[in-house]
Amino acid sequence: MKSFPPYRIQVVKEIPITTRQEREEVLARAAYNGFDVPANKVTIDLLTDSGTGAPSAAQEAAAAGADRSYAGSDSYYRFREIVGELTGHPHVLPVHQGRAAERVLFGAVLGPGRISLSNTHFDTTRANVELTGGEARDLPCPEARDLDSLDPFKGNIDLGELERTLAGPDGARVAQVLITITNNGGGGQPVSMANLESVRRMCDRFGVPFFLDAARFAENAWLVTQREPGYEQQTPREVARRTFRMADGCVTSLKKDGIAPMGAFIALRDADLAQRCEANLIATEGFRTYGGLTGHDLERVAQGLREVLDPNYLGARTAETAHLAELINEAGVDTVQPPGIHALYLNAGRLLPHIPAHGFPGHALACELYLAGGIRCAELGSLYLGEFDAAHNLVAPAPFELVRLAIPRRTYTQSHLEYVADVLSAIAKNPEQVPEYRVVDAPPVLRHFNLRMRRLPANR
Repeated sequence: MKSFPPYRIQVVKEIPITTRQEREEVLARAAYNGFDVPANKVTIDLLTDSGTGAPSAAQEAAAAGADRSYAGSDSYYRFREIVGELTGHPHVLPVHQGRAAERVLFGAVLGPGRISLSNTHFDTTRANVELTGGEARDLPCPEARDLDSLDPFKGNIDLGELERTLAGPDGARVAQVLITITNNGGGGQPVSMANLESVRRMCDRFGVPFFLDAARFAENAWLVTQREPGYEQQTPREVARRTFRMADGCVTSLKKDGIAPMGAFIALRDADLAQRCEANLIATEGFRTYGGLTGHDLERVAQGLREVLDPNYLGARTAETAHLAELINEAGVDTVQPPGIHALYLNAGRLLPHIPAHGFPGHALACELYLAGGIRCAELGSLYLGEFDAAHNLVAPAPFELVRLAIPRRTYTQSHLEYVADVLSAIAKNPEQVPEYRVVDAPPVLRHFNLRMRRLPANR
């Protein structure tokens, strides 16, 4: 039987419809940086799945009854109860969003010369590690290097490299192992329970804290039930609870699998570490019972955590992304395989072989999607991962040139996603018409958010 979303639409918002000429002018004014394009000039927004989901009626009803007391609100205690039951960790700190949770935790764990090991640090995660003076090292599994492989758990960390690092000369400098579920920077691929269990044992052996970046914990749990032998009969909630309990703590953005516009939490097992984090939280975010969130936010995310683990919702969301992947692949555009849930990753380097790495094929494809159809998305290629010199010339390209189509939760219908596939199909018929780009200016940290680009003439 065909899957369908287990909800109906009760509130709608008008979608902006623009002309190609309008989009040309808008993108030029934004210096060819999609982050600077006004949202009212975007038709289908696949830039991120963070804070873009549609709340449910139950979430809005809970928010209407929120307690906005500064300290010890009823909303906080409901939030803490739900997070505590899910994670099994006794110390729960609300924070306004995931990158703030990273800043608070890393400030207590890392420091100059200290190392964070991960399957893949995402952009703000890496920045928050480096802002402490620490070093972020990615150890993705070997299977992740084959974009076409159907290996079910390409988000895993490389256990051999992890052990060699912990046992090697840099081992004493490793302050944490951070596993991102699902692995956003690695193509949205899930992490297996077997991999997590091995990480737990290794961290115990070497005395290193093990944390989760659990922004998409529900989607990871669902894919475990679908792909990992031995978990077929378990519910996503059961897998999620087991996952959280394997780690010493977590940072979790609730703008993803909390299905909310704002919110995050830090959950920890260790009381001393929690106390250090709490001091930072109070000084920079807010009191420990609200952490920069309103009572409305606390209620929305608490209800979202109840809803996100519904197998019907997760199954329908998975089918939605898989359907879009099938349409895109049929149009001649390759995606990272197998499809994840929160996003699809287009192989721009393969679609645009005429554009060298220093011409930024991922960025070029993202720009073309906006110009051709008003679709906004993000490059995950050499602009994101490459190394540049002081004159903004690319000196070390990324291993792959990808474009991420992030799928907001409960927001777009199948018709919207089919429109995205149609636009991509039209681009794929004449890919040589897509031009190269050059960096005009960019900051040294998180450059892709604030860079300025110029477009070269096509078919030079």
